[in-house]
Amino acid sequence: MFIYTNPNPTDKKTGDCVIRAIAIATHSTWEKTYIDLCKEGLLMADLPNSNAVWSAYLKKLGFKKEILPNSCPDCYTVRDFAEDNPYGIYVLCSGNHTVTIMDGNIYDAWNSSNEFVSFYFYKED
Repeated sequence: MFIYTNPNPTDKKTGDCVIRAIAIATHSTWEKTYIDLCKEGLLMADLPNSNAVWSAYLKKLGFKKEILPNSCPDCYTVRDFAEDNPYGIYVLCSGNHTVTIMDGNIYDAWNSSNEFVSFYFYKED
């Protein structure tokens, strides 16, 4: 199920999906997540929302990465992923969008359930 969630302090819905998704997944604030990603980006000499930076950040927090086929007919949508994963916290990347799944629910500022998942992160308990 899609649950509207936008931790952005000014309710923006573009350009910060990585920050929003990670803030939701880590139960952190948008501001703290943004600052942490900027620090990580500075260390890596890259932008805070680049895949390399936010991937490294999530790995430091104990998340593990899995890659999915992103070519049809093996396409896997955010909705499919949510339905198949009723428990746990996941950060999914569709290639141009990042979203959080928690306990089978899609938490996002817009309904991204039809996006195709390229890779995702999860944290084992």
